[in-house]
Amino acid sequence: MRFDLMVPPATWAQTARLARDVEAAGFSGLVFTETTQAPWMSLAAAAAAAPTLELATGIAVAFPRSPMVTAGMAWELADNTGGRFRLGLGSQVRAHVERRYSAAFDPPGPRMRDYIRAVKACWRAFRGEGPLDHDGPYYTLSLLPAAWAPRPHPYGDIKVDVSAVSPWMCAMAGEVADGIHVHPLHSLPYIRNRLLPAVAEGAARAGRPPQEVDLIIPVFAVPGDTPEEQAPPAQRARAQIAFYGSTKNYAFQFDDLGFEGTSARLNERLKAGDTAGMAAIITDDMLGYYAVTARWDDMADALVARYRGVAARLVMYVAPESITAGPRALARWGEIARAVTAAR
Repeated sequence: MRFDLMVPPATWAQTARLARDVEAAGFSGLVFTETTQAPWMSLAAAAAAAPTLELATGIAVAFPRSPMVTAGMAWELADNTGGRFRLGLGSQVRAHVERRYSAAFDPPGPRMRDYIRAVKACWRAFRGEGPLDHDGPYYTLSLLPAAWAPRPHPYGDIKVDVSAVSPWMCAMAGEVADGIHVHPLHSLPYIRNRLLPAVAEGAARAGRPPQEVDLIIPVFAVPGDTPEEQAPPAQRARAQIAFYGSTKNYAFQFDDLGFEGTSARLNERLKAGDTAGMAAIITDDMLGYYAVTARWDDMADALVARYRGVAARLVMYVAPESITAGPRALARWGEIARAVTAAR
């Protein structure tokens, strides 16, 4: 497994400094998500600062951008990183796409499938494999004069991953994507009983083995040698689990494990503005399914035990907060990174 860090929004200088630090510590890569800022410039800053790190979007919001715009940015990043970039795409939710970005959303699953195919059509044209020719139900691209084509480079076989939760989206990813960004709110039973069978179904439609689809898995890792040391990251994990779990479409994540009604209770607290009450709903039993809690020296073994044979890449979700607190935490995370990547 590869061992990555989820990067919070920051200035270019802060991102470059973090990239150098985690590269020296032994991390495999950085994953940039699109929340308060677009990821592209931060990716460039990280690439220039840390020439061996593998870089990815996890995820960039797809629908507000033309597939050609996204394909061009990914092509440029792949070129300038020497092939160390992979493109992760997500649909976001309707309210953001329609009201924040003023873009089309429906139907998100079929639209995303067409979007990925359109991006790949652009890359084929960039590689000189034929004219630009994509005529899908939502995107049509047919014009790429030579004067407007990106310069060729040897890193054009770019991986494209998609965020997926529902069976339909997971099957679609198994059919057309190179990987899945698994939702941070997940349990192993969900991965084994829902996600992987859907991926296999989609891969079968495409005539390829499901093992070709990488699972990129964000993890709520809660390290610490004492309960007091574990308390802050545990509370951060509870708060994030509660926020994600308040989404009604994710209710099954609790229901499948016997925690029926949890999503509805979280949603009630969310509407009341009671964020502390939301986090308090996440019990220790729930945390055991959705997070990995261990002593520092045991964390690598705990991660490998849970995700060996399942994940291609693990992404530490709340680790940046401890890393920015001081060099000792970074060194400890580096020990975990090296142990996880060395595990067989």
